[in-house]
Amino acid sequence: MARRIIETIADELDVSARQVSAAVELLDGGATVPFVARYRKEATGGLDDTQLRRLNERLSQLRELEKRRESILASLEEQGVTTPSLLAAIRAAETRTRLEDLYRPYARKKRTKAQVAKEAGLGPLADQLLEAPDEADPETLAVDYLNAEAGFGDAATVLAGARDILVQRMADDADLAARLRDEMDKRGQVVPSAGEEAERDTRFTDYIDRPERVRDLPAHRILALLRGREAGALRLALVHERDIDAPDGSPDHCEAIIAAHWGLGHATGPCAPWLRQTVRRAWRVKIASRVETEIFRQLREKAEEEAVRVFATNLRNLLLAPPAGARPVLALDPGLRTGTKVAVLDAAGGVAATTTIYPHAPQKQWEASLQTLADLVAEHGVALVAVGNGTAARETEQLADELAGRCRGLTRVMVSEDGASVYSASEQAARELPELDVSLRGAVSIGRRLQDPLAELVKIEPGHIGVGQYQHDVSQSRLAATLEGVVEDCVNAVGVDVNTASPALLSRVSGLGPSLAEAVVAHRTEKGPFRSRKELQSVSRLGPVAFEQAAGFLRIRDGEEPLDASAVHPEAYPVVERLLARLGRGVNDVMGDADALRRLDPRQFTDERFGVPTVTDILAELEKPGRDPRGDFRTARFREDVTRPSDLTPGMAVEGVVTNVTDFGAFVDIGVHQDGLVHISKLAKEFVRDPHAVVKVGDVVSAHVLEVDLERGRIGLSLCGPEAEKGAEGPAKERRGRKQKPPKEEKPRGAMAAALAALRDRN
Repeated sequence: MARRIIETIADELDVSARQVSAAVELLDGGATVPFVARYRKEATGGLDDTQLRRLNERLSQLRELEKRRESILASLEEQGVTTPSLLAAIRAAETRTRLEDLYRPYARKKRTKAQVAKEAGLGPLADQLLEAPDEADPETLAVDYLNAEAGFGDAATVLAGARDILVQRMADDADLAARLRDEMDKRGQVVPSAGEEAERDTRFTDYIDRPERVRDLPAHRILALLRGREAGALRLALVHERDIDAPDGSPDHCEAIIAAHWGLGHATGPCAPWLRQTVRRAWRVKIASRVETEIFRQLREKAEEEAVRVFATNLRNLLLAPPAGARPVLALDPGLRTGTKVAVLDAAGGVAATTTIYPHAPQKQWEASLQTLADLVAEHGVALVAVGNGTAARETEQLADELAGRCRGLTRVMVSEDGASVYSASEQAARELPELDVSLRGAVSIGRRLQDPLAELVKIEPGHIGVGQYQHDVSQSRLAATLEGVVEDCVNAVGVDVNTASPALLSRVSGLGPSLAEAVVAHRTEKGPFRSRKELQSVSRLGPVAFEQAAGFLRIRDGEEPLDASAVHPEAYPVVERLLARLGRGVNDVMGDADALRRLDPRQFTDERFGVPTVTDILAELEKPGRDPRGDFRTARFREDVTRPSDLTPGMAVEGVVTNVTDFGAFVDIGVHQDGLVHISKLAKEFVRDPHAVVKVGDVVSAHVLEVDLERGRIGLSLCGPEAEKGAEGPAKERRGRKQKPPKEEKPRGAMAAALAALRDRN
């Protein structure tokens, strides 16, 4: 069993079985993905965190599959129905669906009509009708099987019983089920029609009466269709492409497949009409609904996998957005009637001052508010103004811009408020900011997000950060597990200052978790800042295993050991000592000396424990010790003459920040309190298969307005330049004659409408 799993995962990841086996052993032994990816490259052959996450997920899935396989084999053994061919088929089954198909005839079920007919002795008649359809009339054959005591007193009831037996037999045929499912997967079409709630719920109008092949449906459209069905606005049917325009009452194409599978395709004798009706009943009553359910389940799984991938990619980019850094910040949480909440943060994120101003209606204390803010800027040496992008954001942004005009050197930045209200009311916020009102905590969170997005966003449940694609329609347990993994990977990729990090940030460090994170904070509160990584071993309940997993990701600035501020793991300090001995210099002299470090050959410093990959990583870390993998901080400049959608005109050039990336395009905040959509066909002049290859969350982009629909609340943008207004086919014509065609969903017919519909329905 274990060997089968290892080989399956190795094939899927396109790596060696040895790599997978080593990774599984480490993960089963309690090692975390970040630790294995960073510090056990020799063992795994350099598997990265993405590969390890996929490996871990598939490991769990395949172990569940093997568990079910063993359960089925035990049940068959108990029933005494095992045969060599059945056992071989079950052991060869690669999916849960195939396993269940094979087990279906033997699964314990309620007493069926077919069982009653078999008990009445009608099995031989069913065999005779199936195997010799050209021999005699069914009613003539049925006379020999009359059994009034069992409820089969006439030919009609006898034939009905025989039909029940054959229908059940056809429905239980595992190979037939697989063939029909494959046929509908390849050539089936999903046909949406209006549901009972269609008139009241118009969100799904664009999908009605627009059949689309199962294989052509993109993830976001699948989830939209399923959401429409659950809302009662859509009915969804699965129809073979050959049956789309077929007259009512004509045989389905799948009926012909069933007939051919059972050798009835060319039957013309007296039993042929009766057998055709039996095949029709088997398909329409027993098999079709099951195939449809399974196809829609597969579609949902495919869509969920893609939706989770999109959310994970966006979250990773958001968490790894460049921080503004250790600079004093004035944070504004906009509001109208209740006022705008103000928080001043020092360079370390501490709360220096708070207040509430009322620059907008109904109070309209504009000048007084400006003076209050100017005084705070002067008093605390503020360098940045963070404005939340919620209600009254543009009006408050104008206030901040006027403030910047009065206070030289001040930079205004719009910051996403997603999840800020959730954090403000959380137990964690109450512990961190007990002296502040809930409303003021939101302003503090906005300011800290600007200083360090990663450190602040880890305090919020990932699902509350709106960078997904129909995230509420997917398995919440799967989504949560994936997003937790993303957060863990990002935190450990950046590293954590153990003397300043919050419990929430520390809890994401490899090997720690919430309990040990609280213990670390309690220790530094009681005994002062840590001076070395070794001191971590004195933290209550932080044992050798936890220390091994966490130490390399924890940073201690200005401590006793310079290497403690780097990503070099303490276990590898002896390697650094050998490097220093070769150079004849101290660690402080060598750190940052790229010329000296690049002259060293990693192979000369390996041993039985540390190979070339680890030594290479050590040299890179010494070259830029404690480096932050996040990029340089940059802000977008919104147009001063554009404050609401009605100010936009087609062709207008605007600058904005990418707030979300989906399969069908990217949403961009251009400063009008409503994101615009750059459809996938407008992301670049060349064909784009994956929007994430062009843009990511947090990117500052220059765009042109394509269309503004004020009534429907839609803004269409392009990153291709003003020439993109020629139409969706324009860029395709400019591909220098290449014959490559975009997938069906990228064509303008319906795709733009459906994608723009997501503006009011996304998340």
